[in-house]
Amino acid sequence: MFQKTSFTTLIVGVFIVYVLHTCWVMYGIVYTKPCEYPRSDKCISPYLASNPPLQLSIYTALRPNGEGGHSLIHREEAFDVHTRFERLINVSLPKKTRKNGTLYAMVFVHQPGMSPWQDPRQVHLVTQLTTYMLPKPPEVSLITGEDECLKTPALDRPVSHWRSRLTLNVVAENFHFDREALPSDVHRYMKVFQSGRKMVYLPLLFIDQLSNRVKDLVINSSTTELPLTISYDTIALGKLRFWIHMQDAVYSLQQFGFTEKDADEIKGIFVDTNLYFLALTFFVAAFHLLFDFLAFKNDISFWKQKKSMVGMSSKAVLWRCFSTIVIFLYLLDEQTSLLVLIPAGIGSLIEVWKVKKAFKIYFMWKGGKPTFLFGKSDESEKRTEEYDSLAMKYLSYLLYPLCVGGAVYALVFVKYKSWYSWLINSLVNGVYAFGFLFMLPQLFVNYKLKSVAHLPWKAFMYKAFNTFIDDVFAFIITMPTSHRLACFRDDAVFLIYLYQRCESYIYRHRTERLLNKRSPDW
Repeated sequence: MFQKTSFTTLIVGVFIVYVLHTCWVMYGIVYTKPCEYPRSDKCISPYLASNPPLQLSIYTALRPNGEGGHSLIHREEAFDVHTRFERLINVSLPKKTRKNGTLYAMVFVHQPGMSPWQDPRQVHLVTQLTTYMLPKPPEVSLITGEDECLKTPALDRPVSHWRSRLTLNVVAENFHFDREALPSDVHRYMKVFQSGRKMVYLPLLFIDQLSNRVKDLVINSSTTELPLTISYDTIALGKLRFWIHMQDAVYSLQQFGFTEKDADEIKGIFVDTNLYFLALTFFVAAFHLLFDFLAFKNDISFWKQKKSMVGMSSKAVLWRCFSTIVIFLYLLDEQTSLLVLIPAGIGSLIEVWKVKKAFKIYFMWKGGKPTFLFGKSDESEKRTEEYDSLAMKYLSYLLYPLCVGGAVYALVFVKYKSWYSWLINSLVNGVYAFGFLFMLPQLFVNYKLKSVAHLPWKAFMYKAFNTFIDDVFAFIITMPTSHRLACFRDDAVFLIYLYQRCESYIYRHRTERLLNKRSPDW
């Protein structure tokens, strides 16, 4: 017992140190120490302090350096860095881009009345307006065979997709940098020139790649132009540095093998999110990870030492195994991000191991052939199985018609990629919508036995904490409606479990008091 407690304490201690270290690093990113003496030669002064006239010009080109020609798509004659704006324009696509090519956007902030190519005090950045991804498979009505999209490119090679938003930012605050303590992340966006004895930096232009999401717009030979939303706003220096680090993190994930689709889903976490709320999200997610780890540790320890299934619903264990495998196959069919797919796959393997323990399945080799042996149940376990089977009998009257009816409705009115996709979607919808019903047999067994001592309460409590965290984020994070409802269904079952635990405590003490009142002469 001491070793388990000390190991848990060590993990919690490491977690606290990690959170404090992360907070310190985040503070170092968000806060930049200004130059103490702005008039000294050791400071780098802002060019925007004198309110110079500026112009914003945006070009498209087939190459990032503009060689081979470029086209002007938008111009802001009197560009005010303090004024937010949003423009919707149509961009003409060159022939090479329509033939699965690439298109770049070149953004210039320069002096008005001068060509940005000849202005020595211009700043510019280049970004892609297209990216390569595998196209979404066409969805077909499995009964009528009607396609949702008749013109679909080949699915075996990546094709060019359009990024329909271009988000621009400029640091408008008059911040004086210390030349000896210049942050490295800002340095690569900074362009300076000598003005007398002072160093002056030109406007800090930034293209928000995190907001540059990939829309489901496939570029083909018949596409002549596509819409592009140009959005501009000022950005604080602290947020600029934070966004630079986040973009570098997403780029690093792509270098480690994450696809463009995976990176695009990660970007969705940061889009249209308040910086303070984002920090809170990371902080709460860290605790969610801690509770997940502790629940995993205690759950494995509980089942590793489990020798008897008295008081445990074997049907509920089998259902959890089935549901986790169905969810994993559904995520695999939907080509979900590896960040979600890998934990789901590990969870499925653990649930299979639990089924082996619950049904006392032993695997042996006899004469080169695999043989499965099933252990026998004692009288107490048979009593539990009777209650379990009775609960499942009543439950089947409600569950099976609902699942079959939902699957038939989806087959008639919803389009799918294949019959396999329909089958997996129907199963996962049943898991999400009616999965909580399979938690009820364990409640029925607890009620009949008047005890909950057989349950893994440590792991259960850690999972309960995560359930309440999921409730909070179910309101503020975009997710499927069925998954959002699944968060709240767990709450209802959890409250019933708590009631049964309290009732079991009261029942046990009431029995002890009655036994103590009996006379030895009885």
